[in-house]
Amino acid sequence: MLAHAPGVTTAGAAMAHLDLAFSLVRQASPVLADLTARYLVVDHRPTQAGYATASHLARTDPTVSAFESWVRAHLDQPLRMAEAARAVGASERTLQRAVGKVLGISPLRFAQSIRLEQAAHLLRTTDLPTETVARRVGYENASTLTTLLRQRLGTTPGRLRSGATPAGTSRGST
Repeated sequence: MLAHAPGVTTAGAAMAHLDLAFSLVRQASPVLADLTARYLVVDHRPTQAGYATASHLARTDPTVSAFESWVRAHLDQPLRMAEAARAVGASERTLQRAVGKVLGISPLRFAQSIRLEQAAHLLRTTDLPTETVARRVGYENASTLTTLLRQRLGTTPGRLRSGATPAGTSRGST
């Protein structure tokens, strides 16, 4: 969401002005930036470009769109590529090619992105144990989920939880 170059920092996308402001404050004082974010009730926002772009692009191809829908409907189950391909009416090879052509990533990587997106949402908006969240999004244990969150989103379950609401409720609900 931010681009840094010597002497210049720019921002794009909705709410990017907040990202830019916090980035500049964070350069001077990470503690002040975190404190200000808490007072303003602004969550830490790692890049979401991979999710938004992939989900948007997926809708441009019927096979990829069907695969995305199938993955979302089967989040808590092990990912079996042959089963997914059959469900969307394609061979595994055709599914691989379609996802690669549209998104530039493998179907497995796309499915992991969808799972991580849902896991991050659950960690932010519920008090479910990380182990439970991991199982709900198709991972056998919390350590796998934690590793992927760290690698892909640069965050941890604890960071995502800061400010989580009680189980089953979402922010802004009354």
